[in-house]
Amino acid sequence: MQRHFFIDEKELLLLLKQGHEAAFEEIYKLYSSRLFGNIYRMVKSESTSQEILQEVFIKVWNNRTGIDPERSFRSYLFRIAENKVYDFFRKVSRDKKMHAHIIVIATEHYEHIEELLLRKEDNEIVHKAINSLSPQRQLVFRLCKLEGKSYAEVGRELDISVSTISDHIVKAKKTIREYLFDNMGL
Repeated sequence: MQRHFFIDEKELLLLLKQGHEAAFEEIYKLYSSRLFGNIYRMVKSESTSQEILQEVFIKVWNNRTGIDPERSFRSYLFRIAENKVYDFFRKVSRDKKMHAHIIVIATEHYEHIEELLLRKEDNEIVHKAINSLSPQRQLVFRLCKLEGKSYAEVGRELDISVSTISDHIVKAKKTIREYLFDNMGL
């Protein structure tokens, strides 16, 4: 692979707008550690910070044609990160409400047998949601989230990058969440 050396940020941004992956990689190298630190200070979780960082750079890549090299890219990047953190907190709030709703439903009709049936049914729906993922995404999700392996461990085991694992986890969580909302009537 040929190594590119860039003169300044404006040149990088112009190349990024044209879809140059090397420019994107340079921008990632320039900003990812500072951005990760900023995100981590807000969410206090390394894995969540990695996921949000991945989402930020996915958004940058997907919206690269709209980047204005004349404006502060750093401000643009940190604004995206801030919005992604707010999205994360809104999601956490929704998840807590959903969890509370499930608890209310379960306790309204509290009987030992009914509780076991509900838990079994919920587990079946969760397993169906996981099984609806593509085979690779399902494997990554199971290794990271069900077996508790780190992204680095799974990356070594499957011979894929940590950013690819993060992308799989972000997309798997979204798919599973949508499946649960559709199938649990929430």
